[in-house]
Amino acid sequence: MTTRIPITIPYGAATRTVHIAADNLLGVYAPGGAPVVPDAAAEIVRALAAPIGAPTLVEAARGCRRVVIVADDNTRPTPTGVIVPLLLAALNAAGVPDDAIRVVIALGTHRPMTPDEIVAKFGQEVVRRVAVENHEAFDPAALVDLGTTPSGVPVLVNRTVMEADLVIGVGSIVPHHIPGFSGGAKIIQPGVCGERTTGEVHLLSVRREGSLLGVQENPVRAEMEVIAEQAGLRAILNTVLDTQGRLVAAVYGDPRAAFRRGVAISRTVYGVPAPERTEIVLAGSHPCDIEFWQAHKTLYAAELVVRPGGTIIIVTPCPEGVAVTHPDMVQFAGQPAEAIDAAIRAGAIRDLTAGALALAWANTRRHAAISLVSDGIADADARALGFTPYPDVQSAVDAALHRHGPRAQVAVLPHAPETLPIVPTGGV
Repeated sequence: MTTRIPITIPYGAATRTVHIAADNLLGVYAPGGAPVVPDAAAEIVRALAAPIGAPTLVEAARGCRRVVIVADDNTRPTPTGVIVPLLLAALNAAGVPDDAIRVVIALGTHRPMTPDEIVAKFGQEVVRRVAVENHEAFDPAALVDLGTTPSGVPVLVNRTVMEADLVIGVGSIVPHHIPGFSGGAKIIQPGVCGERTTGEVHLLSVRREGSLLGVQENPVRAEMEVIAEQAGLRAILNTVLDTQGRLVAAVYGDPRAAFRRGVAISRTVYGVPAPERTEIVLAGSHPCDIEFWQAHKTLYAAELVVRPGGTIIIVTPCPEGVAVTHPDMVQFAGQPAEAIDAAIRAGAIRDLTAGALALAWANTRRHAAISLVSDGIADADARALGFTPYPDVQSAVDAALHRHGPRAQVAVLPHAPETLPIVPTGGV
């Protein structure tokens, strides 16, 4: 009798377990083993004292009358509650008082954070000491028009950010399918840009051939860095975390130079060798699992591992459904890629960011069938997105094995959004 191996997939705060025959299991591929620092605050202080390609924060902030810290939101695990108080201390040491400092939450096109979520993310001390505000990507009055980039992308940036003498970005560096890696200039675009800017930049990525996941130098990253310079981003404090959210390293300094130093560290944390492509990829969305707008990142690591014509199984709770701020996606995201792109070009899809992600999903569906296991997404919505819903992981895996045959192999990516597969035949 064939041994069946239990496999556990993170699922929000819980887990889901599936049993896969040993003969069918290619392997479980997840980042692991990166040494974490014993004291996160001490590592942040070390990074601030050793700036990369830039002056120290105290030196940069002297004489500034308005300072903005642009920090990521609660869809990211960056330890802002540790970082921001240390930035405030450095700014105070430079003579910048708390009432001259603001934190702008880099929502991109995500929903606003609630007051309770802001306290949970940043800590009561930060909320008490400085103003903290949500970015508003859809409000023209909250944006400043900076014209266009040399390639023609319209640049609309948060007004509070543009009124600052000094802008500091706070985020984390992980593999990302749009610009190669998160972090660096990405805190500005899409973090605090208008929706049209974000949509146009996303389209640059999804209209090209090939995956950008894990590709450091690429046209999308270059565009983001141009926009960040126009917005006045002077420095970044970026972290590299392990899959449990523990700090591996921090970098501070010039948005280009410090980011690239962080990417080198990030590759060692998230790069995972896999021996070959396989018929079935079982992929968990943790920690990007609030809504499918985050969980879709599961697709791109899986896409590097699945064979053409294979099946990707996404396991994600998505308690907030498909996309809170892009509710119309279910009306068009299940269409073929050509139809979606034509609708974008014709102006029939006005939400460019949603259109770009729908196009990315359609591109993935060209190469693989997508199955979905999610308590937060209704079966009808899953089908509208072009996915096949299943009530549990076991039934999804069993159906895929039935489709591909008794010798089909399953690769498991339990932390797919934070995994950079290194595959000899087509991965990074």
